[in-house]
Amino acid sequence: MTEELSRTSALADRHRALGSGLEDWNGMGTAWEYDTDPNVEHDAIREAAGMFDMSPLKKVRVTGPDAASVVDHAHSRDLTRLAVGQSAYGAVLTEHGTVADDAIAFNNGADDWLFVHGSGASMELLEASADGKDVSVELDDDLHIISLQGPAALGLLEAATDADLAPVPYFHHIHAPLFGRQTMISRTGYSGERGYEIFATADDAGPIWDAILDAGADAGVMPCSFAALDKVRVEAALLFYGYDMTDEHHPSEVGLGWTLSRNGADYRGKTAALAAVGNERFVGAGIVIDHTDMVAGGETLQLDGTDVGTVNSPAFSHRLDQSLALVHLAPAAATPGTILTMVGDGVTYTATVAEIPFFDPNKTRTHA
Repeated sequence: MTEELSRTSALADRHRALGSGLEDWNGMGTAWEYDTDPNVEHDAIREAAGMFDMSPLKKVRVTGPDAASVVDHAHSRDLTRLAVGQSAYGAVLTEHGTVADDAIAFNNGADDWLFVHGSGASMELLEASADGKDVSVELDDDLHIISLQGPAALGLLEAATDADLAPVPYFHHIHAPLFGRQTMISRTGYSGERGYEIFATADDAGPIWDAILDAGADAGVMPCSFAALDKVRVEAALLFYGYDMTDEHHPSEVGLGWTLSRNGADYRGKTAALAAVGNERFVGAGIVIDHTDMVAGGETLQLDGTDVGTVNSPAFSHRLDQSLALVHLAPAAATPGTILTMVGDGVTYTATVAEIPFFDPNKTRTHA
């Protein structure tokens, strides 16, 4: 499988040593599972810190005099409002106002932007936005991302840098040495915890990974797989492109209506995406299932015998002792407390619509 992949993480050998088969995601071998129990990894993220290799995300450098206008056209947030050292999460839209991808845009100043996205069509749409502009749009696969998420993350990283990380707000970043190696440290993540994403070159990623494990060993810091990441991101109601949203969905139908800038930016698909607000065919929601394990995904949700939705991202949380799922539901069926029937592949369960996020509903941990 690895021979067929178009992209390789500098941390691949470390993942293999931990038991990963390096399954494909986004063209790169990805640590979907380790030999360790994902529940133990889950505990580490919530109680100490878990470390992930997020390098399979695509990192695109957009530079030049027209860089700001290009990223602003390709992203649903008004990026003209971002200060240097600030970033924003948002949708990347088709001309029809549907979700082609999601991405974080980082303003590094001096006509230098970093656009980090998943498995959708961001690159092609950035290139279309750049047509005829004085700008360079380049995939940077030398740039790697190590994500450290959990309550021990801040103390561990502060001890390894001369920068003052504590005051850095959510969705801000700084350029600073870490363990003696030059990095960009961003207060972002995909876990529902206060955490940091460390951007470093391929040459520096391995030594930084090793140094974090050495420094955090006594605190319970450990490498974590995407199996554990899926648990914490479902608990935190964080979306995964291709599962919770596709180019068949408008942002307001999947819980991303808040990313649509109403004023300012004239981004691709704006008129169509805003026209869908208030006219949603379905909405993003969460359910708790009367079951003792994770369901398969793709099941149909019914209310009084009528199909009203679909299960997108299931997970079993041993910490909440609940079978959870992120779903799409008809607006009339999405009120928390509504009792649904879930049907799929020869099984039937009762499910209850729940408030999301399931974990830390007030987001006190990410915004601490």
